Amino acid sequence: MIPRLFIVDDEAPARSRLKTLLADIAADCPHELTGEAGHPKEGLEAIVDTRPDIVLLDVQMPGMTGIELAAHLMKALPNAPAIIFISAYDEYALKAFDVHALDYLLKPVRSSRLADALRRVAALRLQSQHEAIAAATAMLQTRRQHFSVQERGRLLLVPVADVLYLKAELKYVTLRTRTHDYLIEESLTSIEDEMAAVFVRVHRNALVARNAIAGVERGVQPVDAEGEHDKAQESWQVILHGVDERLPISRRQWPVVKVLVK
Repeated sequence: MIPRLFIVDDEAPARSRLKTLLADIAADCPHELTGEAGHPKEGLEAIVDTRPDIVLLDVQMPGMTGIELAAHLMKALPNAPAIIFISAYDEYALKAFDVHALDYLLKPVRSSRLADALRRVAALRLQSQHEAIAAATAMLQTRRQHFSVQERGRLLLVPVADVLYLKAELKYVTLRTRTHDYLIEESLTSIEDEMAAVFVRVHRNALVARNAIAGVERGVQPVDAEGEHDKAQESWQVILHGVDERLPISRRQWPVVKVLVK
């Protein structure tokens, strides 16, 4: 089966050069170019819609890195496309992707190197791309800039910077911005581990954006809110910028939060 390719690069000359190189190697590496995008968000939406086999993906782009885009694809698609990263980037990144069977091309890309990459990916298409992308992303220690949300059959990207808090409720986590609530299927623990510099835990079931904390005030802790009380009692609550809602602070987390509002 002829592989279907998609190009994502914010520079038009770079996309044009890739298309020229692909045309040059078409006899040796048959393929179908399904589309291109100059913005990572547009590229993500188009890739989810068209489901190509291989994505030629720039690493350094405004608004979202190629690493983050690949991580969103891993979550959004049952079978994520193979990723060939293309950029002028640090040498350690090249080694990381080589170890995990994804390819990485340095600009300016040569036609012979692109052909080798396509052959290599074609040979590895039976392997789990989810596993490889996850491992490479972890090695690069790249923190994503967006949460991906599945809503009414669409994939939405919510900037991390817009999130006021995340609250665990039943099997979902509610993600709150100033204007909307979203549901995501991630654990607070995994989010806290990844984004400890952005969010602070105020309660067993809640993370709050550090820069969204306006202050604290006294409130009433619900009965048995954290398995520590046998009756309702006074406690502290977080005041947030932009919303009237207050979130309780547990006794365990109060010393941590208190430092932030001094």
